[in-house]
This record gives sequence, C-alpha cells and structure tokens, in this order.
Amino acid sequence: MVELLDLRNVSVQYETDSGTVYAVNNLNLKIGKKETLGLVGETGAGKTTTALAVMQLIQDPPGKITSGEIILEETDLMQVKEKDMFNIRGNKISMIFQDPMTSLNPIMTVGDQIKEVIELHQDLDKDELIAKTEEMLELVGIRKERINDYPHQFSGGMKQRVVIAMALSCNPELIIADEPTTALDVTIQAQVLELMKDLKDKYGTSMILITHDLGVVAEICDFVSVIYAGSVVEHASVENLYAEPLHPYTRGLFDSIPSIDEDLDQLRVIPGTTPDPSDLPSGCRFHPRCKHCMEICKHKFPEFREARPGHYVACHLYNDEGNEKHER
Repeated sequence: MVELLDLRNVSVQYETDSGTVYAVNNLNLKIGKKETLGLVGETGAGKTTTALAVMQLIQDPPGKITSGEIILEETDLMQVKEKDMFNIRGNKISMIFQDPMTSLNPIMTVGDQIKEVIELHQDLDKDELIAKTEEMLELVGIRKERINDYPHQFSGGMKQRVVIAMALSCNPELIIADEPTTALDVTIQAQVLELMKDLKDKYGTSMILITHDLGVVAEICDFVSVIYAGSVVEHASVENLYAEPLHPYTRGLFDSIPSIDEDLDQLRVIPGTTPDPSDLPSGCRFHPRCKHCMEICKHKFPEFREARPGHYVACHLYNDEGNEKHER
C-alpha cells in the first residue's frame, strides 16, 4: 500500500467550564492512495473531531490537538503554518460536510461558490473559470444553465451535489466525507453515494467516509476502522470485517442491524450508553458494556495488534499469536 495519510497517536481535547473533554485518544489511522476508508462508530465516538484534526480546523480555544502526528505524504500537518495549510485545504484535502443546508452560503449563487474554490487554488482567467465551474456542475449531474441559481432553489440532494462539486473542483488527493447522506432520504442517498463512488474512481481520489451506517460502508469502502471513545478498536478490509468481526463492540454493531430472516420481539442493542468523554472508564473503554469483560479489561488498556492477517483489533480476548483467550 502506498500511504497517503498516516495519523499517529493523535489526541484532541476540549477545555470546557465543566472539565476536560477527551474527544480523540491516541488514535492511529492509515489510508493508502486511491483507497476508501470507512470510519464507523456511534454518535460521539470522535469521528468528526478526527476529520477536523486532519483539516487542522479544531477551534482553539476550546479545542486543541494535544499529541500525535498527522502525515500527509511526507508532510506533518501539525508543523504546517496556517497560511500554508490554507493552500492544502481544498487543493490536497477537501471535506464534504454533513448537512448541505448549512454548508452553502444562502446569498451567493452556487456558481459563485464553486468559482470561489477554484479561484483560490488555480490561476484561470474569467472565461476559463466559468467553463470549469460549468464542467463541475455537469460532472455531478446538474445542468450548467443553473450556474446562477441560489441554494434555496435546489433540493437537498442537489445541494449535496453542489457541495461534492466544490470538494472535487481542484482534484484533491483526499476527500473526507462526513456523513454526506444523513440529511437525505433513502433514494437520494443511493444516488449521491453512487455519484461519489463513480467520481472517486474517475479521479483516483482517496476518501475517508465517516458514517454509522454499515450498509453504506459495504457499498463503497475498501477498508473499515471502527472507532469507540476516540480510539480505533478494530481495522480490517471490508470483506474480513463483515465475514468475522472480532471486537465485541463491532459484533454489537452488526447484531443491532435488523434482519428480515429473524422473527424477534425486540431488536438487539448494545447495553449501556456511550461513555462520557469527560469521564472515560479506566482500562478498555468498552468494558462497562462488554459481556466478555475480564478483570484485566477494567485496568489495562488493550494493545492494538494484528489478530488475523491484515485484521487489527484492540481487545484482551486475543493473545500475541492472534488466538482468542475467551470463547465468543
């Protein structure tokens, strides 16, 4: 794998009136060129904070990246000055935010908003700029004649297409898509996902897809990292993770998916609630909710290790040889 992005022991904290919030904790993550990585976890797990850390958009105060390295190719983004980071955002890394309704400026035409992105990073004259903007609109399935329309004249799905056009306009090496279909209905979700998949293949772009929808991950991702309480607890290819999830939290996520083949009175759920990031449990962060909890889990944080070839997990159920210590 030719690495594009490598997060090494990244931690992010927020200082609030009620105490320190430990949003991301010693998180490790890698993504190769032309790969799609799914970042999966419950609300509050630290997925969006991780994306904002990569973009160097953590608001300080109250937030701060307290440790770690974020290596884009050979550059540590933690050491890049803000004026240089300005050139990296949009040019090398783009982000598609969760809600297209709040991502677009309501008093600017969609054409002007796409043009603004292109103009920041490319030296084009006025005619070339308009031609490039029209090309990007048509690329995402919007007629170029709508270049002078305003966001309120578009449906939710069309707005998200405009946001995707903005993200792709400078042909970035990495796109971070933060739950890009959450605000859309199911039919439009499928169309937007298919569009993103096609454009990623066409441009050879890498992508981090943040979601809590395992169905979406199966559709377009190559690899999956499962995040819990700000740390990656399992990482594998889509095929391996779906065939044999190892971490009890990952199994819990899969068990929570309704099946049309089973007649159940009640849906299966993961017991308990997500941990309070300002008061995280000792040892394994998942141990208060885990049915396989052992004494060691309460005191020692599990090492992130290769339990199967290419399949990594942070869990005390697995020894150094990758065999389970405890029956599933």
